[in-house]
Amino acid sequence: MKKPCALHVQILAQVGSLGVEVEFELEKETLVLAGPNGAGKTSLLLLLLGALPCKKAHIQMGERILLDTELKIHVPTEDRNLGYVPQDYALFPHLSVRENVEFALRCRASQKKAQEVEQQIHAALESFNISALANQNTQTLSGGEKQRVALARALSTKPHALLLDEPLAALDIRSRKSTREFLLGTLRKLSVPSIVVTHDALEARTLGQRIAVVESGKITQMGTWEALSKNPKSAFVAEFVSM
Repeated sequence: MKKPCALHVQILAQVGSLGVEVEFELEKETLVLAGPNGAGKTSLLLLLLGALPCKKAHIQMGERILLDTELKIHVPTEDRNLGYVPQDYALFPHLSVRENVEFALRCRASQKKAQEVEQQIHAALESFNISALANQNTQTLSGGEKQRVALARALSTKPHALLLDEPLAALDIRSRKSTREFLLGTLRKLSVPSIVVTHDALEARTLGQRIAVVESGKITQMGTWEALSKNPKSAFVAEFVSM
């Protein structure tokens, strides 16, 4: 019997006027979702999270089914154990760096002892080199620092997959290169599948072990950057890989 892959996704949904129809499997690797504006990339992340309704879908993490419309299985968003970082990072501006990370852990680990939670907070801050910022309000941070806090918060709960929506879009040109290198190192060290949405060709080429091109709600081509470059199957792919 074939061993279940890390993440299996099969979705048929209507998001506004856009029909989303995708199917893919992902192992412990980074998949970049690239495509024109309005193609459905962010919608796909929200569908995986359970934040948008699906007409027909099957989403499975390993042997655990998160969503199956035929079997009437629907695991709530908060119980899917997916790490998510939106484009604007969605940090709580009235909380400190430490409190932002603590919030995620308290939501997921209500039964854990205070000492254990404290250890996880410390480990998350250390892992992303933001311990010195622990007591700072997130409004005072730079874009790169905010991204590190958002990643620390998302990964502190040890999610089964990580979803990043345009993780570098909010950064200025000066900090983008160093933050991209830091993000690449983080993604390569993870032992879970990761999905990154980006419209930037350099980011896709750098971060993605595979790239899925989304056009009009469908994956029109999937493969490595080299494979897409050698044989682009649409005008958008040809333009994207030439950037």
